[in-house]
Amino acid sequence: MWKVLSILSVVWATGAAAQQAADAVAPEAAGAGAFEGLPAAFSAALALKDAGKPVVAADWMVAAANPHAVKAGADVLAAGGTAADALVAVQVVLGLVEPQSSGLGGGAFLVWYDAASGQITTLDGRETAPLAATPQLFQDDTGAPLKFFDAVVGGRSVGTPGTPALLAQVHARWGNQEWARLLQPGIEMAQDGFAVSPRLAQLVQGDAERLASSDVTQGYFLPGGQPVTAGTILKNPAYAETLRRFAAEGAGVFYGGSIGRDIVATVQGAKGNPGVLSEVDLAIYRVKERAAVCAPYRGHEVCGMGPPSSGAVAVGQILAALEGYDLSAGPNDLNVRRLMGDAGRLAFADRGRYLADSDYVPVPVKGLLDPAYMAERAMLLGTDRALEEVSPGNPAFDHALIWADDESIELPSTSHVSIVDAAGNVASMTTTIENGFGSRLMVGGFLLNNELTDFSFRSHVDGVPIANRVEPGKRPRSSMAPTIVLKDGKPVLALGSPGGSRIIGYVAQAIVAVIDWGLDVQQAAGLPHAVNRFGAYDLEEGTAVADLRDGLEAMGFEVGTRALTSGLHLIAISDDLRGGADPRREGIAFGR
Repeated sequence: MWKVLSILSVVWATGAAAQQAADAVAPEAAGAGAFEGLPAAFSAALALKDAGKPVVAADWMVAAANPHAVKAGADVLAAGGTAADALVAVQVVLGLVEPQSSGLGGGAFLVWYDAASGQITTLDGRETAPLAATPQLFQDDTGAPLKFFDAVVGGRSVGTPGTPALLAQVHARWGNQEWARLLQPGIEMAQDGFAVSPRLAQLVQGDAERLASSDVTQGYFLPGGQPVTAGTILKNPAYAETLRRFAAEGAGVFYGGSIGRDIVATVQGAKGNPGVLSEVDLAIYRVKERAAVCAPYRGHEVCGMGPPSSGAVAVGQILAALEGYDLSAGPNDLNVRRLMGDAGRLAFADRGRYLADSDYVPVPVKGLLDPAYMAERAMLLGTDRALEEVSPGNPAFDHALIWADDESIELPSTSHVSIVDAAGNVASMTTTIENGFGSRLMVGGFLLNNELTDFSFRSHVDGVPIANRVEPGKRPRSSMAPTIVLKDGKPVLALGSPGGSRIIGYVAQAIVAVIDWGLDVQQAAGLPHAVNRFGAYDLEEGTAVADLRDGLEAMGFEVGTRALTSGLHLIAISDDLRGGADPRREGIAFGR
């Protein structure tokens, strides 16, 4: 199967794949020479990304954050595999070539559309807090919150990984290819080596001091004490062995086998900052199927992951607040950006108070998306200035409880994969180890997450509990927002992005860009960002939207400009498939 793509590459390079939009990042950042060994169709797709045009395909498509991972998924789809099969192959390669963002030591959320039944299923592969964790896990002896990286680096921040279990369940439910075969491209690449991309090299250099905190991690990313450089062939035999065990023994090797024991030993033995993860925590871990959270928007249904993700609720609230307003003036209109900014502030105010793991605290999902409640919130936008004050609303609760506002930090990292197979199944998965390089601990060639730092470091404020506080077995709140948009019950768009808590704004804007502004998916992926998360209005530096700074400040917003490195991967679904990949990163969309 692994020769299929080479045989077909000439056809794809001269057909729809040649319409691929090229990376708008400078060539040295895009990775000249970093993707050697790929068929010509893939290098052509990467080089043409700056054309700003979507990939067009008839049968299937995959969009992900690295061309090697896209190739692994494309091979599977070309051989007749399902989107579930391709998802497995893509993730295991991403964990090798983009290890700072996702992998077997992390967790993921999946939104799945089943073409045969017409049903949306969401699977929660989020990490869980160890049973020995307490609400004071990230507090010092005086009860004060730890500094962020004092909590992150080491074993204290590591939650029970969910990605291996999720991949196994996805394959068991919807796959049709042999399990071991799906892991083979990752095994071969780990054994033979891959060329370090400029993005990975840059990130390793910027995080060298923290990566050096563990001997194993230092030995891999800083061989000889120096950061790996772009173009270096990096081999990972430990990861190849992990995948061989995964192929032979299934997910049990992580949750009751030798790899699981190694994970626990590494976490508990982390020098300076040991954690409390145990073999029991691994043994009791389960992927959870949850009800999809769907919100209407201009004749569409926008479906995503509910709690412990805040993504679908917050995206749904932003869109609900905007639906009564005319956004047709486009992304560079000052009033449009005022509306979108304050809609984001309102959603984030509610998110900070109410969103958490619904297995542990009652979360008023229905109340937060209730049309009457959102109509009241939307009326607040009916001015010509920024809202002077934004506070959480009072949605209808199934339980009468009072929560304090959360203060947790969620920094950008993560990865997103969108796939449509020939049968019409759709997978939208956002996957993460949280902060870049996670806890900086490696086991079996992969990094362990620092997902527990997505909990609030404080447990109470003035005696009032915080919904997203640490509790044994609980899943930390996330902003990941894998999304499938439907019209008349059929999927028309699959999308998602990395970016920490800015994910919500990135995904909401992309949906508005396609539905309100009529942009194609590549244009939507490359659109300049403006994100407001209940604080300063962040404008993407060096873009047209940054020119709105003075006008937004005059409206009363606090405004700043900065890099906003999203990683949107979108597929539009109609008579054909059209894919777009974020020009700020290395990924591509590819189809046939």
